[in-house]
Amino acid sequence: MNHDNLIASTKTFVQTELKNAEGGHDWFHILRVYNNAKLISKNENVDNLVVELAALLHDIADPKFNNGDESIGPRKASEFLLSENVDSVVIEHVTQIIENMSFKNSFDLDTSFTSKEMEVVQDADRLDAIGAIGIARCFNYGGFKNRALYNPDIAPNLNMTKAEYKASEAPTINHFYEKLLLLKDQMNTKTGKRIALNRHKFMEDYLKQFYAEWEGDK
Repeated sequence: MNHDNLIASTKTFVQTELKNAEGGHDWFHILRVYNNAKLISKNENVDNLVVELAALLHDIADPKFNNGDESIGPRKASEFLLSENVDSVVIEHVTQIIENMSFKNSFDLDTSFTSKEMEVVQDADRLDAIGAIGIARCFNYGGFKNRALYNPDIAPNLNMTKAEYKASEAPTINHFYEKLLLLKDQMNTKTGKRIALNRHKFMEDYLKQFYAEWEGDK
């Protein structure tokens, strides 16, 4: 199967799998990450097939919606790629990216896998977690989990373990400090860093406005 046909088949598979997904982790999230990854790849020496497949399959079974099971996503991705007769080296690379790219895995100091392709897909995914869309996704998921918007009596936890991060039910605003505002300095590529600067500034301005409205100052 040639590149274009494989990508088209993968898109169809992902759209079908995520047809009932939560709004922040649905097909349109995948499509934005895919487009971000292709943009970043233009300035990086990477295997474009690996990047595109990993971007399309990275959230095929997000652990947040699968009882925290981190093995389902890589397994489903691998099974699909096997069914498409994809080269085993490509399958292994894609599944390694899916297993290691998420923010929660940054809590693991012993994470050993990395590649330029993972850096591209990781940046593409993180860009979708910040800026205007990142804010929208953050509150969408907070509503999905029935979390408070903000509680001034609950301070952000800036020293969480991975287990604490995964189990957190803190107000949505806290997530800005516990993840979103940290992503700018965790970008890997020049293109990712450049785009992240603007989106980071947008979030900072949003928070200023949020607090002013909360206190009745504006």
